[in-house]
Amino acid sequence: MMVVVTPTDDDAATPRAAARGGRPRRSSGDVLADAAAELFLENGYARTTVDQIAQRAGVSRATFFNYVDAKADLFWLDLDAALAGLGDRLRASSGLSPVRAVEAALVGVGRDHDRDRVPWALTQSEAMRLGDDLVASAAVRFVRLQATVAAYLAERTGGRADDLGPSAAAAVLLAAAGAAVTAWARAGVSRGDLGDVVAVALEPVADGLDR
Repeated sequence: MMVVVTPTDDDAATPRAAARGGRPRRSSGDVLADAAAELFLENGYARTTVDQIAQRAGVSRATFFNYVDAKADLFWLDLDAALAGLGDRLRASSGLSPVRAVEAALVGVGRDHDRDRVPWALTQSEAMRLGDDLVASAAVRFVRLQATVAAYLAERTGGRADDLGPSAAAAVLLAAAGAAVTAWARAGVSRGDLGDVVAVALEPVADGLDR
């Protein structure tokens, strides 16, 4: 079970508080996610409100919305943070084919991920009764990432992001990476480095696309 660390005041829970100096507090995004996880386990996802999450975390409703737009976003805080720089990783790649650059970027994201930060939405979805909300929130992120990767592939190959080739290649690569993340999360104590699992999943896909 995740432990909730409550800020001493609501102002300390905002992103601006860190700018005033001193030792950084634990991220209030983490505090909110921990509070949500506890409440989802206790009450189920549908019966847990934003106000309950904010109260459990010791922050205001307004502070909640400083971090996320909806409670479903709390499923993916770590994933969103890890993938925020994917576009930069892709643009910084050199000496690789377009497909291999995407492969390297996704593996790099996995290698940089803390193995102790496991998405609880993937390991406790049944207990939390997440249902279609988990699928819908994951789909939003998949579509967003697909657009990023497809645009990169199109730019490198002289096409357009909505052309079938870049769009399909992006979808296949991201589907393989997503399957790897799910398998890694559910491997329990035997899980190793996420980057290694992503690499195993992507290698045959990239081989096929890079011919």
